[in-house]
Amino acid sequence: MTKPGNVIVYPDAHARRSVGRTVPDEATADSAEAGARPAGRLDEMSARLVAVAETGDRGAFASLFRHFGPRVRAYLLRAGGDAGKADDVLQETFAAVWNRAALYDASRASAATWIFAIARNRRIDAFRRDRRPEFDPRDPAFHPDPDPGGEEALAVQERAEAVRNALAALSEEQREVLRLSFYEGESYPAIAIRLGIPLGTVKSRARLAFNRLRSELGARREDLR
Repeated sequence: MTKPGNVIVYPDAHARRSVGRTVPDEATADSAEAGARPAGRLDEMSARLVAVAETGDRGAFASLFRHFGPRVRAYLLRAGGDAGKADDVLQETFAAVWNRAALYDASRASAATWIFAIARNRRIDAFRRDRRPEFDPRDPAFHPDPDPGGEEALAVQERAEAVRNALAALSEEQREVLRLSFYEGESYPAIAIRLGIPLGTVKSRARLAFNRLRSELGARREDLR
């Protein structure tokens, strides 16, 4: 039997009505949600889930929906969602149950455990979607800056050359401290441990390096005037 697509159609009118009802026995719902195995009943649900997986049995799927639909919805409402979002997640959950039934392994989990795990994952996905801002392709942050003009490009090249020359004037030990601090984001204590030197030595090398860079770059600016 061909399975439907990702958008679920409620199996019948009775199943659709049952989603809106209050679960009559909260203890039973909690037991199913936790994956407990009430005598006989849960085994029957697991068998029906297997039937959906193996033969696309719509009747078995309708039984699963009638049994677990109200319980899953109650769980989603208790987890803090409003009724509209709970219904959306419920529909996504049972669409996944139908489409992924072949992945169910009755030897590893009950039908309740498996279905409620899907519901929890779908609820988390919905929460993340709500928290994540919409992608706006017009946002300037997603567009590269225009290429600089001739004079600006030359100025950028000159500044880069000045920085390279200033760094070349530093000692190897000073350059290493700057590299670890700025390019690798290490703190001074972490650099001291990594290089096996006192923390005061790290701070001293960094201070001398900054003073030398300011001196070199300042002299470069004077030359360009």
